[in-house]
Amino acid sequence: MQKIRVGIIGGAGYTGGELLRILINHPQVEIAFVNSQSQAGKPVYATHKDLIGETDLVFSELMPFVKSDLIFLCSGHGQSLKFLNENIIPESVKIIDLSTDFRDESNGFVYGLPELQKEKIKTATKIANPGCFATSIELALLPLADSGLIQDDIHVSAITGSTGAGQSLSPTSHFSWRNNNISIYKAFTHQHLKEITQSVKSLQADFSNAINFIPYRGNFTRGIMANVYTKFNGDISEAQNLYKEFYKNHPFTHVSDIEIDLKMVLNTNKCLIQLQKNGDNLLITSIIDNLTKGASGQAVQNMNLIFGLEEKTGLALKTIGF
Repeated sequence: MQKIRVGIIGGAGYTGGELLRILINHPQVEIAFVNSQSQAGKPVYATHKDLIGETDLVFSELMPFVKSDLIFLCSGHGQSLKFLNENIIPESVKIIDLSTDFRDESNGFVYGLPELQKEKIKTATKIANPGCFATSIELALLPLADSGLIQDDIHVSAITGSTGAGQSLSPTSHFSWRNNNISIYKAFTHQHLKEITQSVKSLQADFSNAINFIPYRGNFTRGIMANVYTKFNGDISEAQNLYKEFYKNHPFTHVSDIEIDLKMVLNTNKCLIQLQKNGDNLLITSIIDNLTKGASGQAVQNMNLIFGLEEKTGLALKTIGF
């Protein structure tokens, strides 16, 4: 099979760096160009220093779309729409956008959560990659929604690492503020609520309850733990059977019978789910790495599906373990 030629727009940020780490070892990918306006002319390893000895790629100001089969858009939120309005992309070039701009499936984009609509992704030409919080929370809820079992409000408490805020410094991402600290932000109003609701309603059309989402900034660099609970009439074995059946054909999402912790998924494209029943409530704990399954890893998973590759190709990533 001829290798997939890919271009990366905005390659100097966290998601661009993660894409590079995955793609330089992907057996079916050739990186055509890595664009960065701020770092143009510099070696990629000058920014992503862990890539010294791994690649001699250089950031480019140019964007030779005709040399690409697919481009990843890794710029900030609001920038992808502007980019596509300002640039003519050949129809033969497929697009995977990692921003929020097209997650409502506007402009011909398909929402790229493989566990939700794998078959639709396979025939898509433009993918809107899901948000990181959205991925972890949706994967916690999809089996219930698919069976029409969400009949009460949903409560979510989720914490993310500092890389979720992007590479540009802000008062709440600076080390001296973030270290040994924890805080709530955008309580009940987080931007990912829109896509979470959209995904739940795509499986359970009559869903009209509240999703009460409290996001936390964590004092660690990467990973998301989402604790989601809602009323559930069945027992724990029924819940486990429901979840395991739903995810049996999805290679990255696993229901764990043992306690889970964040280090079990870091640097991988996995989502681990653990279920507990307490009274009438079902607690669903969902953990992912926000930069892989929550961003760049899922983007590569979508690329694999579009080009007919085995879903796990290039994504056999090793967790840190301890």
